[in-house]
Amino acid sequence: MAGDDWDDFGVVLRDGSPTTDNLHTQYKKNPNSPFHFHAFHVYTVYMTTRQTAEKIAKAARNLLDEEGADAVTMRRVATAVGITPMAVYRHYPNRAGLLNALADEGFEELAARLPSTLSGDIEKQLIKILDIFLEHALQNPRLFELMFLAPREGARQYPQDFKAGRSPTANLTAKVIQEGMNSGYFREDDVWEIVFETGALMQGLIMLYLGGRMDMSPTRFRSFCHRSFRRYIHGIRK
Repeated sequence: MAGDDWDDFGVVLRDGSPTTDNLHTQYKKNPNSPFHFHAFHVYTVYMTTRQTAEKIAKAARNLLDEEGADAVTMRRVATAVGITPMAVYRHYPNRAGLLNALADEGFEELAARLPSTLSGDIEKQLIKILDIFLEHALQNPRLFELMFLAPREGARQYPQDFKAGRSPTANLTAKVIQEGMNSGYFREDDVWEIVFETGALMQGLIMLYLGGRMDMSPTRFRSFCHRSFRRYIHGIRK
């Protein structure tokens, strides 16, 4: 079996004491007898690289959802999967890379909720986008915090990444606002500044709500967000 096809195995000595060597390491130590390690017992089954990557991603997401980003460490993820911490580094260069992968997964999930086109007037379209963001945030609060609020290496930067169209979740808002300007619904202005401002308004309200600073039910919170957005939208009307 090629070296790239191996992934981590747990190995224990016959006397029951553990070793951190994986099966690939044992193979390299004794290449003439890859499946006859008389001093060892393998206690897990072979996992492909893809299977391990999926297990790592799932374990990291579970830790994030249950305890927040601070809980997502290489050691804790490795323990949850049943591999050595060094095995995690075969799939992610460091903890920042793992957190970025989780954030990217969150953006993919959010983008998948957004329709390619919207119906109704400009205000209804923007409120629809808001509702999709709110639903995603309330269902995945710690993921949303990682995506938008937590300091993170590799996070998209305003204005360059947004104006270059690198934010799939912001592009639809920009499209609607641009249509509003073209139709005369909004005054002519900087589209991306407005996109960023509406995003800041939404994320700020969500942060306060998730932080327990707003004593209201999810339904009342959504209504509050709708009123806040309408006040902003009406303020930039032509």
